[in-house]
Amino acid sequence: MIAKLAGVVEQIEPDATVIDVNGVGYLAYCSTRTIGRLPTPGSPARLLIETHVREDHIHLYGFIDAAERDWFRLLTTVQGVGARLALSILSAVSPETLGLVILSQDKPALTRAEGVGPRLAARIVNELRDKIGGIPASPPLPSPALPNRPVDGSGRTADAISALENLGVGRTEAIGAIAAASRRLGNEAGADMLIKAGLEELAR
Repeated sequence: MIAKLAGVVEQIEPDATVIDVNGVGYLAYCSTRTIGRLPTPGSPARLLIETHVREDHIHLYGFIDAAERDWFRLLTTVQGVGARLALSILSAVSPETLGLVILSQDKPALTRAEGVGPRLAARIVNELRDKIGGIPASPPLPSPALPNRPVDGSGRTADAISALENLGVGRTEAIGAIAAASRRLGNEAGADMLIKAGLEELAR
């Protein structure tokens, strides 16, 4: 099984790339995130690969980093989410925020992906919210498995998140901002301080 390709970018398409490895061109399907981070054709590149073997084909799926690959693996464990749909989700929601989306049950964010309707979004949230602790995020952003304080739905962090939502901030963005503020200020910060610091995080 192919797990990695290291060679030269031969061709870039909207949803795939061809990597030339010692004269052999490998077609790898990718998210728009990975496509956007590839160098120009003729430049060296490295992709992590998931190989899917079927009776009638062998498909390669390429990822710019381990975080995206691991999310791909996890997404494809959900009933109704195949490889192409997983790439669609990763094109619409980055690995850096996908954990927050699931923890906050932000189903509308998932429906931004082509092919994901409300029912499938709900299934993804329900099946994955207890399974995401081991997936790292792409540095330097926080991992999807945030500390329990910002997402436990109680106390000062819940009040701060609610306040940001009342100001028109989306739930996923509010959770991320308060998570960062809570880590920066520590356990003693009250809701008012978290709200102020959360707004500062959003303004960065």
